[in-house]
Amino acid sequence: MTGRRPAEPGMTIAQVETPALIVDLDAMEANIKALAARVAAYPSVRVTPHAKAHKSVEIARRQMAAGAARMCCQNVAEAEAMAAGGINSILLSNEIIGVEKAKRLAQVARTAKVGVCVDHVDQVKVLADAAREADITFDVLIEIDVGMGRCGVTSAAEAVALAKDVAKHKNLHFSGLQAYHGTAQHLRHPEERVAAIAKAAAFARETADALRTAGLPCDVIAGAGTGSYENEMISGVYNELQCGSYVFMDADYGRNDTAYPFRNALFILASVISAAAPGRAVCDAGLKSLSAESGLPVAYEAPGVTYIKATDEHGTLQLSPQATVKPGDKLKLIPGHCDPTVNLHDWLVACRGDKVEAVWPVARGW
Repeated sequence: MTGRRPAEPGMTIAQVETPALIVDLDAMEANIKALAARVAAYPSVRVTPHAKAHKSVEIARRQMAAGAARMCCQNVAEAEAMAAGGINSILLSNEIIGVEKAKRLAQVARTAKVGVCVDHVDQVKVLADAAREADITFDVLIEIDVGMGRCGVTSAAEAVALAKDVAKHKNLHFSGLQAYHGTAQHLRHPEERVAAIAKAAAFARETADALRTAGLPCDVIAGAGTGSYENEMISGVYNELQCGSYVFMDADYGRNDTAYPFRNALFILASVISAAAPGRAVCDAGLKSLSAESGLPVAYEAPGVTYIKATDEHGTLQLSPQATVKPGDKLKLIPGHCDPTVNLHDWLVACRGDKVEAVWPVARGW
């Protein structure tokens, strides 16, 4: 983390040094409240938000205070940061391999309840050894591939065999299934997401039934995300919803044909540094400030301004004849994908209205 902060509490947004990440606190708090209220209608379902979306202990605390059952993390460093910040229940919703990472995760389990995913016996052994050495217990979820084509076993029989291997170890507790369908989050039309999650839920149900038949209780079936959580929530199969981007939203989710109850709460604040040619301007937010793998950012409340190209330190803006942009102007940009954009920054500048209320560190690491 760098020592230099882009702003201090009490400043106005106009005083924030750019490029910087701005969090609209009113919008973020409304998003947290909206998901909690929606899920409250299904008492058997829990919210387990993804910390990877914001990498902020301050935001995680607000999600837990709103009723989240635990925080999901995608790597050991995130889990370490969450536990150090007082988050007492964490799921590493990913596989890890390697003795040192397993030992680090075992240290996290000294202060927080920790779950972790596996899809191979080699991962189980590493985790079991680390848990035994540290005298802690990991909850273990078997990941199943429900359509993402990434991690996860591909049959109920494989899941049963792996769960039996987990159950052999005194310091591991088999607790259920990880059944996340990330690709479904970005299917643009509701009927596409309905079909994808119906297929995922059917496989999850089949696998859970096979586990229970084998005498292995399957208490947790986890998955879902911002784009499809409604489908998993009403399926009668899933009981943990791992939404992440809902807290901020981004331009990619804005392309889904869905009436989300969530607002844009994360912006890249950029300054116009050049407007030397008609119809074109350049801002100081390029690829070192934003992720473009899910599309370029969208200018927020800036009619006639379109972000058309990102290079290392520059963002090229196309201007309509009606757009009035000059050097020194500040723009808010909605990132294409919030998660990796956050990971490019050291600080989140939390604002209420036009005022900076707080500056929060981003928990980066490996």
